Amino acid sequence: MSIAAELKRRAFAAVPPVLGLALVGFFAWHTLHGSRGLIALGAIQEQIALAETELARLEAERVRMERKVDALRVEHLDGDALDERARLMLNMAAPDDIVLPYGPNERLY
Repeated sequence: MSIAAELKRRAFAAVPPVLGLALVGFFAWHTLHGSRGLIALGAIQEQIALAETELARLEAERVRMERKVDALRVEHLDGDALDERARLMLNMAAPDDIVLPYGPNERLY
């Protein structure tokens, strides 16, 4: 057998393992660096933690708003809450109220 034939035989014998290693390398690379890879996992978990924090804040705000709405329902109507809300919306005060002015850039609450 000639040297050229032996080299050709060995080259063809090496092709399947090289292709297999290239395929394994491709998947290993994307396991680490892909959009859903191990490196991106930390960023995704951070986004999940931020979203859960925002969800907890919004749920607390929803509960607070539900309590306000429940206080204004007919069966649970609180006269003081209704009076306070009406005065706030109409920007009016009773004659015996004490009014404390505040600046235009200051918030009341």
